[in-house]
Amino acid sequence: MRLSTRIGLTVGVTVPLLVLASGWLLLRLVNHDLHGAEDDHLRARAAAVAPDARALLRASANGRPKAADNRERRLYTAALDVGVRVVGPDGSFSGGPQPDASVPLPARADAPVTVRDGGRSWRALSVPVGTARGPGTLWVFAPNAADQTQLRLVRRRVAWTTLLAAPLSGLLAWGVATGATGPLRRLGRRTAGLDPRTSSARPHHEPTGVTEVDELAATLEKALARYDEQAARTAEALDTARSFSAAASHELRTPLMSMGTNLDILAGHPGLPEPERAEVLADLRGEHARLLNLLVMLRELGRGDLVEAEAFRSVDVSETADAAVAQARRRVPGARITLDAAPGLTVHGWEPGLRLLLDNLVANALAHGRDEAGGASVAVGVRRAGEQVVVTVDDRGPGVPPADRARIFERFQRGAGSSGTGLGLTLVAQQAALHRGTVTVTDGPGRTGSRFEVRLPSTGGTLPVHRDWLIAAAGTNRSQSFPKDAS
Repeated sequence: MRLSTRIGLTVGVTVPLLVLASGWLLLRLVNHDLHGAEDDHLRARAAAVAPDARALLRASANGRPKAADNRERRLYTAALDVGVRVVGPDGSFSGGPQPDASVPLPARADAPVTVRDGGRSWRALSVPVGTARGPGTLWVFAPNAADQTQLRLVRRRVAWTTLLAAPLSGLLAWGVATGATGPLRRLGRRTAGLDPRTSSARPHHEPTGVTEVDELAATLEKALARYDEQAARTAEALDTARSFSAAASHELRTPLMSMGTNLDILAGHPGLPEPERAEVLADLRGEHARLLNLLVMLRELGRGDLVEAEAFRSVDVSETADAAVAQARRRVPGARITLDAAPGLTVHGWEPGLRLLLDNLVANALAHGRDEAGGASVAVGVRRAGEQVVVTVDDRGPGVPPADRARIFERFQRGAGSSGTGLGLTLVAQQAALHRGTVTVTDGPGRTGSRFEVRLPSTGGTLPVHRDWLIAAAGTNRSQSFPKDAS
């Protein structure tokens, strides 16, 4: 059933019920007003004839029939349109319209009451009119017409109004509802053939002035926008998974082939001399470690591509740097690693990503920043610069040539003699971009070694629209504000 039809039927049923309820209340009010007018008339007549009633009882008590007859005629003349009945110790006198003498009356009726005589009803009022011979009572009666002519007229009008209100109110409500739901029907027609799975077209809603329709259109647009966003994220996730598989298969082929060759040597030469056997086993262990490290790096790169904004919160960079330095000291006890970090430097970020950034920067400095004597000396600093938090990692190694400073952040870029995966610095650049920051490499202090500097905004913001560090082909150039990392 259409909404307009439902509204029409609802109003068509509700309005007659309201009319009936109003009519019932009107009848009660009219009945009360008519009774009030009749009662006032009875009181006025009772006050007018009370002296004649007393005079009649006195004349009757004194045995003066002629005077009693005169008083009785005067009493009936004064009563006008009401009936009177005078009851005294020596008899009763009655005249005018009133109930039959057999109808019992209440002992007293100081206020008007209703007395029924068969199918008729009367309003009755009593007034005491005592004499020297004893007490007497004057009864005044008026036909009760309040529930007759006027009330019958009101009932008929209420009935006719109810009969007319049902169809008229229903049709009027149906017409108004049909006009009001027109924008809703047009919105439904525009969206009926919409399939977000096969088409990127989206309805453009013009304000109609109907609040509910405009709110529904806005909700629909938001739902479609969320659907598009989730569809894009799902597509990115699928691309990331495919790229992960392709990168893993490409990068794992060489170490797996090397491991296979070494295993063939061990299996085909059981009598291999111990020095050569030890060399083959060491090579196997190295390739195995490289495989594990590569898989871990690819996994972290994929996590960075798929992280959602809900995972971001306030992160203390100083505490994160302290934890990264402590772990590096345990892993390389012979290295000299220092930390200079002001307390309470926070950013709105993803804590696992920031920890990954610091771990890889320190690991890179330990691996490639050793001095000529082979010693490792790394200095980590965290400071505030305006609205940014700046992280620096300095080493005492040979440094990075200016021509290679952009290339080292690309995927699988390894220096000469490096045994790493070529993804550590890519992860650093990815996390810097994910946090709307930058990463650069320059000469170290005193033009000795290298300095990696990461600048992160301390306030929150939106995530980058495109996060395809794992999907993008190696060698793809990144913008300066979101440099590509070479994890």
